[in-house]
Amino acid sequence: MKGSLTQTATFQACQKITMKTIKTIKLILIGLGNVGQGFLRILNEDNARLENDLGIRFDLVAISNLKFGNFVNPEGFNISALLAALDARDLSPFSAYRTDRSTAEMIEHTQAEYLLEASFTNFDTAEPALTYMRSAIGSGKNVVTANKGPIALRYQELRTLAENNKLKLGVEGTVMGGTPTMRMGMDILRAADIQKVQGILNGTTNFILTKMGAGQSYAEALAEAQALGFAEAEPTGDVEGFDAAGKVIILSNILMGTNLGFKDLSIEGISKLTIADVEKAKAQNAVWKLIGSVEKTAKGVKASVAPVMLPNTHPLAGVSGATNAITFTTKLMGDVTLIGAGAGRIETGYALLNDILMIEGSKHSLEA
Repeated sequence: MKGSLTQTATFQACQKITMKTIKTIKLILIGLGNVGQGFLRILNEDNARLENDLGIRFDLVAISNLKFGNFVNPEGFNISALLAALDARDLSPFSAYRTDRSTAEMIEHTQAEYLLEASFTNFDTAEPALTYMRSAIGSGKNVVTANKGPIALRYQELRTLAENNKLKLGVEGTVMGGTPTMRMGMDILRAADIQKVQGILNGTTNFILTKMGAGQSYAEALAEAQALGFAEAEPTGDVEGFDAAGKVIILSNILMGTNLGFKDLSIEGISKLTIADVEKAKAQNAVWKLIGSVEKTAKGVKASVAPVMLPNTHPLAGVSGATNAITFTTKLMGDVTLIGAGAGRIETGYALLNDILMIEGSKHSLEA
């Protein structure tokens, strides 16, 4: 009898270890562009693996897009069918789920644990994404975003609002896509006392400068970047440094506790660089890179974006193409450099996923 009881207890213990309780997390996705579709493709391919490995299943219960409108399905959308409809640019198969509610109202009234905000970036007012995030937090939802506008302009407000409502704000996708830049600075190096952050924060400009280093003119390199989809038809935000500046503001305000705005930065782009400048750098064993930088000084924090001639021995000098990189200078660990993709639909989509998993992991341990 004793042996039987022991065997039963052992069997029950094994069951506790091997059996998983599957947690279903309901999501609202705002924005069905590159980032939103990247996240959807990850779910489509990996939802079963995530359920098996982590005990988490994701149900997408609401979507919003400027072109197609707003849709709600409390039971969860078929992701494969949704992606097919997006590829065909026709969401009529989902017309039964269309709602006349505004996006903010849809967010407020849809039952979900997370808002994923991946709409267009607005560095002037942060709208409409800022309103969407406020609506989500006000109705009890965590917010995960790849949208730089609200985080650059209103991070402190959103963080306080989330904290007051006992919710979380995930921002990994706002700097360097899925490369864990923010996680590195906010968590891993937090106790190392970050003194300076400098990086190649815009893949378009780095691609252009790499091509110029190979002999192309600025105009030729820009045209190739546009043809390959690295640069927009209107490239000002990239080539004049404003995109990188937004990321510098995010890094400064989150990692150094500042409250900087665009007016506080010195911003210069790469459009004035010439082949002569590139050749001059080569003669000095150096290369041009557009560097976003924020540094603690005796007078406060100094932040800038500008073309910098880096010696070839610098850890950022060898980063070529559309790749991004960042160097954290710390008191305890010295320089720590992180290199990875700074954009891309799958990479940035992964940033959204990773933020959700980190937030869930902060509530309870996720074990395979």
